[in-house]
Amino acid sequence: MIVSQAYFDFISFCLSDDKRIPDNIDKIDWDVLLEMAKQQAIIGLVLYGMQKLPSGTLDVPEATLSKYIVRANKIRKRNLLLYRYSAKAAERLKKDGFRNCILKGQGNALMYPSPFIRTAGDIDIWLEGDRKTIVEYARKYVPKAKARYHHIDFPVIEKVPIELHFMPCICNNWIYNRRLQRFFSEQIEEQCTNDVELPEGLGSIPVPTLSFNRIYQMAHLMHHFFDEGIGLRQMIDYYFLLKKGFTKEEKENDIKTLKHLNLYRFAGAVMYVEKYLGLDEKYLLVPVDEKRGKTLMDEILRGGNFGKYSGLTNHGAGVKYFMKIKRNVRFVKEYPAEAMSEPLFRTWHFFWRLRY
Repeated sequence: MIVSQAYFDFISFCLSDDKRIPDNIDKIDWDVLLEMAKQQAIIGLVLYGMQKLPSGTLDVPEATLSKYIVRANKIRKRNLLLYRYSAKAAERLKKDGFRNCILKGQGNALMYPSPFIRTAGDIDIWLEGDRKTIVEYARKYVPKAKARYHHIDFPVIEKVPIELHFMPCICNNWIYNRRLQRFFSEQIEEQCTNDVELPEGLGSIPVPTLSFNRIYQMAHLMHHFFDEGIGLRQMIDYYFLLKKGFTKEEKENDIKTLKHLNLYRFAGAVMYVEKYLGLDEKYLLVPVDEKRGKTLMDEILRGGNFGKYSGLTNHGAGVKYFMKIKRNVRFVKEYPAEAMSEPLFRTWHFFWRLRY
């Protein structure tokens, strides 16, 4: 979707604490913005920004405004549901002997200006334990649960997808993946004991620390970039994470870790997008990489939330396999290790899954 600068200026307004109204707000077609927000899974945030505007500022058709409100109400209800079940799932798993941590999702939602405006997805839970034990536990309740290299589906609650993670995420290159998993194993104890309170008395959940999240979520972004794509919602998650701030020492340590894990160049692209969205430079983790950043922004606008609008998801596994290779060949110059490893890892993973 091709959109003008006015739309990004308004999204920046939605994200920031600044109440100055964008000069070009009159150039926004609110139906076009609604379609963009739907593709990028940020409707709740956009309505939040609209509600920040002084009375009489908006010139939105009543029917269009109603569409925003209806969708935003659904997002609020979905967040309440996932907060409730995240707390229940974390507690139950802990009682069953698995210390755990809720990844992304509701932990990210708590960093937004309102805890009910992020478009909620599924519940990702990182468990302390080995793959064999976790798979056996999941299949005790769901005998045909599908396992992947880093998680197993755990559909025990209707309409609430749950994934039990053996590891938070992976990367395609074996050398850097080994380093990434070592980083995770060194950090898991602290992540499983970092409890935060949920809104409206819904309990508490363990979530990753800010320092862990800055590395983990960068790895998650990069993996999905090479899988099918990522959208603005994921960039906005990282925007609010960075806005929590960090010390000079933490920044230096993060840079060192990003380089060690081969995430540094991709991080420069992410910083380009975050700056474009209006994030103050003091919150940028690494220098902006404009060239890679423009490539990333193009993929975000082309594919939408997790690449759902890229066209890849419209094909069967065989066609998709070669389409992904064709897509990732374009990134070999910018990210050679990950782009060249992606088809190899995907082929290996196909045969790995046959065992499970």
